[in-house]
Amino acid sequence: MTPRTAAWIALSGLVAIAGCQRGSSSTPSPAAAAAATSATAQAPDPSTTTVYMCPMDKDIRAHAPGKCPRCGMALVTSIPEPAEYHLDVTASPAPAAGAPIRLTFEVTDPWKGNPVTRYSVIHEKLFHAFIVSEDLEVFQHVHPEWREGVHAFTYDTTLPKPGMYRVLGDFYPEAATPQLLAQTLVVPGPPPPAVTLSRDEAPKKTENMTVSIAVSPETPVAGVSARVRFVLDPPDGHERLLGAWAHMLAASDDLIDLMHMHPTIADGQHEMQFDIVFPRPRVYRIWVQFQRNGVVNTARFDVPVTAAPAS
Repeated sequence: MTPRTAAWIALSGLVAIAGCQRGSSSTPSPAAAAAATSATAQAPDPSTTTVYMCPMDKDIRAHAPGKCPRCGMALVTSIPEPAEYHLDVTASPAPAAGAPIRLTFEVTDPWKGNPVTRYSVIHEKLFHAFIVSEDLEVFQHVHPEWREGVHAFTYDTTLPKPGMYRVLGDFYPEAATPQLLAQTLVVPGPPPPAVTLSRDEAPKKTENMTVSIAVSPETPVAGVSARVRFVLDPPDGHERLLGAWAHMLAASDDLIDLMHMHPTIADGQHEMQFDIVFPRPRVYRIWVQFQRNGVVNTARFDVPVTAAPAS
């Protein structure tokens, strides 16, 4: 007999015992019957009760208003059909390595090209931006500010080296769906050497913690869900960062795939899990951010992804 068969037999025995106990018990007391009736009356009816869901994580649902336990966004009763908006990113003055510039983020709607002027707060901000250099050495997670007069967001920064930069905008136009759009900036000058990534899953010492990673399966398969688990040391002092227990950006080594996500399993303890589908067989650089005792910690890892076996 296999352990699995034995477990099922033991479980069947427990169910049978419970059934015998219910059959031999006397008629419930009036108080117990009233309590059972009240519980049944209070249970939500899926066919009539309003369902609230998270605009970003649609698998998070509830029968009452509230906030998403995963990302902190307000739950809503309906989500419009997804439509991709247009994001335009410009720099002024013209980009130069090591020189300050102002980035302007302009968003227009997909129907008439009108400027978007109203946004919903997402993770405590109206706009999140990630800036990554083509050699994957520069990483910025920033929050441009809204400029009412020009109907755009701006952010002042310095791009330290020549080459291509990918800029990812994460925002939520009012009465639409959350948007995750990327644009490209080029800083003139000799381009950096081509990047070659290999597996790097060693623990990382950051500002005030050590971050360890475990990936299951060890080498994820493109197009198949994988689990990415982090363990933080010390195990205390962890706080939400912008409404979530952690923020992750995963970028393919050619900077075509950019994914911003939050943990699917997290409760404020020192362990948490992300569920992620890597779209292509590449090596992905993962930046993950946590907050402990008011300090933001950023760790990075490189995870190779293999192609699915031929059918």
